[in-house]
Amino acid sequence: MSTYKGIQGFSIQNLSADPSNLDVGQVWYNSTDQVFKFTGVEVAAAWATGGVMTAAQARGAGAGTQTAGLIFGNFPTPYSLTQEYNGSSWTAGGNLNTGRWNLGGCGTQTTGLAFGGFDDTSPTKVTEEYNGASWTSGNNMVRPGTDTRFVTGTGTQTAALGIGGSPPVTTATEEYDGTNWTTGGTLGTARYAGAAAGTQTAGLVFGGRPGGITATEEYDGSTWTAGGAMGNGRYYLGGCGTQTAGLAFGGEDPSTTNATEAYDGSSWTSQPNMITAKEQLSGAGTQTAGLAMGGDSPLPTLTEEFNGTSPATKTITTT
Repeated sequence: MSTYKGIQGFSIQNLSADPSNLDVGQVWYNSTDQVFKFTGVEVAAAWATGGVMTAAQARGAGAGTQTAGLIFGNFPTPYSLTQEYNGSSWTAGGNLNTGRWNLGGCGTQTTGLAFGGFDDTSPTKVTEEYNGASWTSGNNMVRPGTDTRFVTGTGTQTAALGIGGSPPVTTATEEYDGTNWTTGGTLGTARYAGAAAGTQTAGLVFGGRPGGITATEEYDGSTWTAGGAMGNGRYYLGGCGTQTAGLAFGGEDPSTTNATEAYDGSSWTSQPNMITAKEQLSGAGTQTAGLAMGGDSPLPTLTEEFNGTSPATKTITTT
């Protein structure tokens, strides 16, 4: 009788927990669950329509995940609008204290961060922190100019990045530690209205203006270096994910687009298009579970969910 080792040349691993980095076709024995498991491939990547937002919202910032999303800031009024998503429906959240749009944001639904933007009179350096119900003031951004409109954000409430911005267009990066902002590494390409993904020490920025920037840059906590160029340069786009598994969607190029691309840490590849072309939208989630929220007309209450391909754990039934 043939054995797995005889066929494959190696034994099945005995693990107390499922491995975190899965490869398609990988087989192991989970000693805690007392079952054999393997990884197969999920269904093909696709966008699907999500819940309808309670109010139209555009030019805001996003945070959280596909099943616990957050969007804040808005144009036109109410500028302070905040909404929360549970994976199927939207509810009103606590209003921003400083209403604004074209701001930066990051974090989670219960630990969100809002910074920069335009408050209907001028660019603002105001920072606010969200606790799942209300916003409280934090310390202002420290950049010397007024280039806080269209700033791009990623990271967490206690370890955030504020990237680029205008006017004027800038190469500035700032880092937030939960209390104060400090100056970070200089971008290789000055930009605004781009998108970002990842963390403060493993960040990713892509797209933006002026023009439709294709340049991608990766951050290691101190220095930006060039990454793979986007196939579709654009601005006012949505983004999410990590430095090695990023997702870009929507935007202008200069026409409003529904194009989607995925980043693997070195290059971008085309993914299925969004259902509706959108720009000035907000993004959250991961490369395999992304969330596109709001945006300028058409359909400013529209939510779309991206479900990408990834290894999926399955149990082997034995007798």
